[in-house]
Amino acid sequence: MTGKNARHNAFLRLVSGNGAAFGSESRYSLFPTKEVVIGRDPSCQVVLDAMMYRMVSRRHAVVRPLSSSPDNQLSWVICDLNSANGTYLNGQRLYGCQELHPGDRISLGSDGPQYVFEYEATSLPTVTTVNQVPPLPSAANYPTQSKVDSVSFTQLFPIISTGKDLTRKAYLVPGILTVVFVVLMFRTVGQPQLNQLIVATYIAFAAYYFVYQLCGKQKPWWVLVGAALGTCLILLSPLLDLFIFVFRGILPGSLPSAQEPITFTELLVRMFFGAGLMEELLKALPILGAFALGRLLSSPWRERVGVWEPLDGILLGTASAVGFTLLETLGQYVPEVTRNVAQQVGIGAAGQLVGLQLLIPRILGSVAGHMAYSGYLGYFIGLAVLKPSRSWQILLVGYLSASALHALWNATGSINTLLLVVVGVLSYAFLMAAILKARALSPTRSQNFATRFLGPK
Repeated sequence: MTGKNARHNAFLRLVSGNGAAFGSESRYSLFPTKEVVIGRDPSCQVVLDAMMYRMVSRRHAVVRPLSSSPDNQLSWVICDLNSANGTYLNGQRLYGCQELHPGDRISLGSDGPQYVFEYEATSLPTVTTVNQVPPLPSAANYPTQSKVDSVSFTQLFPIISTGKDLTRKAYLVPGILTVVFVVLMFRTVGQPQLNQLIVATYIAFAAYYFVYQLCGKQKPWWVLVGAALGTCLILLSPLLDLFIFVFRGILPGSLPSAQEPITFTELLVRMFFGAGLMEELLKALPILGAFALGRLLSSPWRERVGVWEPLDGILLGTASAVGFTLLETLGQYVPEVTRNVAQQVGIGAAGQLVGLQLLIPRILGSVAGHMAYSGYLGYFIGLAVLKPSRSWQILLVGYLSASALHALWNATGSINTLLLVVVGVLSYAFLMAAILKARALSPTRSQNFATRFLGPK
């Protein structure tokens, strides 16, 4: 059957930027079965010169075709590819993907090159068949603004054009901090206490940075440091004596002495009250404090400081655990072991060496230990905020389960190393599962740097 079909050829037209000013090619065709990536990388379909467009990421944005509608009308969506300076659609920053309509204006960065999405309709006589698809043009027809095999000045000296990508995508800050800590470690050789503090702080920072990247939500660094310092202040205050009196004096949480005979079941019960319930509640106080403070502030500080979702609770809970671990390790375990070994051997250096050997696994173990329990409880605190009608039930489940994991770790550590490994892996798995679920539940999922490239679901 012969008739006429309306065929729409979509394209992007460059309307502002250096390329438009210089009169270079400014129309880029879009095809119904292939995506078009825009950026500075030579592998992109629309390649922008790095010297002209430094605000554009290497792979900045992509235009993807959608399935044809019943009337054979195609549509396209624009997606931001986690670019450093953002993609703007009609003046509004784009998070995830959004369908394009004729006349839409696309900006790569707030002050970068701009494109207009347009249709060009043509009428062609065709023979109608079921699901007829027009022939696809070859990939060679994609327009580019530079040759793939050419070498630019910024390719020879990449540091000139990377700009904000260095800090946002290349982990420059952790690298700088690593160099600083290494220098400080060398400078404090012969000063064991200061050297141990620097080593412990660096390892704790690395462990926390790993969790922070997995969470993928930005939280001000001073809020996280405040949570860690808040826990340290609580441990140094008279409030700790009150906690010990309640959980180890009134409740059955007294810790056994080394010579006291005790069954595993009794040890587990004592650890549940004297370590699990007591220490997890203590480490949760900064999270609850941040929640209360956030309710007093106005937006956007309310969301940045406070606890409004599970990811907030995990970030603050693990930060609180870092403070707890550092103070407990440097203020209690390492000095005690150092003194005991020095008294037995009679050589202070031997005690310091053993103390350093204890320090490293204690801090590294905090990922599967205190950070796991506190982050897991923080997930439930954030979930209770997200679902206030079931808050008390949620908090009870989280508090008891985190305390049980904590008690199990402490109890198995005294009887079997293999069981300790199993409990440590289990605790780590609980924390990772909580992070993944928190990312899926996050109201700001489309804006979080760990999930933004996936788009909103």
